[in-house]
Amino acid sequence: MFKFIPAIDRYILRLVIMPMMAVFAIAATLLLVDKMRRLFDFVAVEGGPVAVVFKMLGALVPEYASLAIPLGLLLGILLAFRKLATSSELDVFRAVGLSYGRLLRVPYIITLVLMAVNVALVFYIQPISRYYYEQLEYELRSGALGASIKVGEFTTLADRMALRIEESEDEGRQLKGIFARVANSKGQVLSITAREGNFLATQDSPDTIILRLTDGTIVQDTGGDKQTPRVLSFTRHDLPIDLPRIEEFRQRGDAEREYILPELLRIGWSKDETQEKRDASQASFNFRMVEVVMMILMPLLAVALAIPPKRSTSSLGVFVSVVMVVAYHKVNQYGEDIAALGRVDPVIALWGPFVIFAVLILWMYYRVAFVPGGQAIGALEAWFAKLAKRIRKLFGRKRKGPQLAPAE
Repeated sequence: MFKFIPAIDRYILRLVIMPMMAVFAIAATLLLVDKMRRLFDFVAVEGGPVAVVFKMLGALVPEYASLAIPLGLLLGILLAFRKLATSSELDVFRAVGLSYGRLLRVPYIITLVLMAVNVALVFYIQPISRYYYEQLEYELRSGALGASIKVGEFTTLADRMALRIEESEDEGRQLKGIFARVANSKGQVLSITAREGNFLATQDSPDTIILRLTDGTIVQDTGGDKQTPRVLSFTRHDLPIDLPRIEEFRQRGDAEREYILPELLRIGWSKDETQEKRDASQASFNFRMVEVVMMILMPLLAVALAIPPKRSTSSLGVFVSVVMVVAYHKVNQYGEDIAALGRVDPVIALWGPFVIFAVLILWMYYRVAFVPGGQAIGALEAWFAKLAKRIRKLFGRKRKGPQLAPAE
């Protein structure tokens, strides 16, 4: 199927794809697992259904993928070229006249494809999914997702109803030991106790559910000073409960990260918007742009950090690459924040660090590709080797312990 692709390109493709996909999966899993724990705690506190946790995690996947894609691309190429370097295959390729530019042909094709994916993520998919996440969180807080009543606590419903449940079984479908207090605008109050009950949906009104109560008592207080409350017993009583209206949730665009590309361009350069909103939109647009454009330099950074010194298998470059990518991402976030406040022009706050980072990467690549025996982090490698040697010597002495002098 891929016979028309040169063998060297197919070989490099196999070396890059496997670690890159592994890094994608590991990075996304680690980010989602940490968020999953917090969401489970949040949903448990709000008394919502467990299924909403996975919906909220799905809405966060595009946001985490925009960071995992550059990191996976970088480490995939880095590990591939590191394997070529440590196995001396890279020296063979160089000896037969293959330059680094030729070897980077396939990695750059992969980079361009992932850049297109990242553009779709950060400018279109991510804003929509973020708004969906906020909507799910609102619905969970408001009870529109069918959140269960917290056992042993008073829960306020529809502002005029207080409900307390002693026991809950069958995942909240069967309730026992129910107390409800309902008030109307005329000052009349109903105090209801029931042995058990359950929630029922209504076909006529989707905004209303029925709490069907069994074996209980109703005490009606009409609000008069001299009137005796009426007491009624029942074997079954249906109590309607109004659900919060989902339409009350705000429209998309409360934050700049919820705007898609056409909306950012319209707001950021529109004279009809306030200066604060224009600054925030321009900051968000430039932040997304530098995050995408930086990917074009990832293959060069990967090659610069992948090749260890001769007769060395040091993996320091892998550690440095992760630190550089994460640090650059945090610098961009800080630049977006100060640019959104109008303190610094977005071009300076976001493209300034990009230029500095790009110059550093190009210098590192030049050292490896065009300087004989050059190392991008040679001084750091030497310092790290000395530190590792001292640590081994220190722990080696502790392991050997005191020795007796030889007998004369």
